[in-house]
Amino acid sequence: MAKKRKVKGTPFRDKSEFGQQIDRAYAAFDKVLELTSQFCRDRLNDEYRTLCEDLTWAAYEEGLPLDRGKPAGWASGIVHAIGFVNFLQDPSQSPHMTSPQIAKGFGVSQQTMQTKSRIIREQFDMMQFDPDWCVPAMLDENPLVWMLEVDGFIMDIRTAPREAQEEAYQLGLIPYIPANRQKPEPLAESEAKIIQFPSGQSKPSDAQSAKKQNNDGPNLFEGLEQ
Repeated sequence: MAKKRKVKGTPFRDKSEFGQQIDRAYAAFDKVLELTSQFCRDRLNDEYRTLCEDLTWAAYEEGLPLDRGKPAGWASGIVHAIGFVNFLQDPSQSPHMTSPQIAKGFGVSQQTMQTKSRIIREQFDMMQFDPDWCVPAMLDENPLVWMLEVDGFIMDIRTAPREAQEEAYQLGLIPYIPANRQKPEPLAESEAKIIQFPSGQSKPSDAQSAKKQNNDGPNLFEGLEQ
């Protein structure tokens, strides 16, 4: 689960008001979940459906105001946020879908979708290639999944001895033990510092930006964000 920020709650005057608010929030959550699940079944795939369901539940748990505004607006924002992480708009990806297509599919404006998407991404510190919200199909090639700090150095854990991989797995730092799968071919020295992103994008040279990209920086949704 992604790292989450604390949400400052609004105090309720009495228990009955609290109960009514919870009922409204859960009803809104249930509707948003229904919309995202159906959209992913019809237009994307089960990997996106599962991640969107997880993000919808996380948004409800964190107290995002899902009961304010149309459920379709929040649902479109959730799909857009997951799409942002996974380069959904890149034609080389399968499936792929543009921001206007997402908004149209939910019957909302792009501005509404982008506003909700930004609220969600900021709440969960989501970034492109975010390991917490990456579809399983992209895990193998996602550099942020495998680049770990070992004794003060950043390294690809897939090239480490099996014992180190097992320890990283037991600590929950990687999704599986790479040695259990086909071992990746070692990179030539001239290639070792380059990680290819979708559509030819390269890994940022700055170590901090490799861990955290700015949501408002250049990305495949550029020009469509508000």
